[in-house]
Amino acid sequence: MTTPLKQILYVEDDADIRKITEMTLSMLGNFDITACECGQDALEKAKTTHAQLVILDVMMPDMDGPTVFRHLRTYDAYKDTPIVFMTAKVQANEIAAYMDMGAVGVIPKPYEPAELPGQIQALWEKSQG
Repeated sequence: MTTPLKQILYVEDDADIRKITEMTLSMLGNFDITACECGQDALEKAKTTHAQLVILDVMMPDMDGPTVFRHLRTYDAYKDTPIVFMTAKVQANEIAAYMDMGAVGVIPKPYEPAELPGQIQALWEKSQG
């Protein structure tokens, strides 16, 4: 039986998207969300919050999602944590690059808010074997 997904670390620089996603995942998905507005914020919060799953935007100022991904993988607590990219950069070669990094999935933006919790749950279950 799969461990229930509860704790999610979510990184998105766009305040409106971050708020909608945070509300959707907490209200419809009943997940506990730690929302971050930038990669540096995520790396700091990751030190004190051990999320079961991470959702990363790709295009962010200062530090992009793939860079945050690589940094998180250096933390013992995040070596095997499932990471999902949520991005508008979804050309086949881009998706292949995210998956080659070790992402468990890619959710294209714009996304359908009502479907997001189910998509996240499905990726979680897939990552659990």
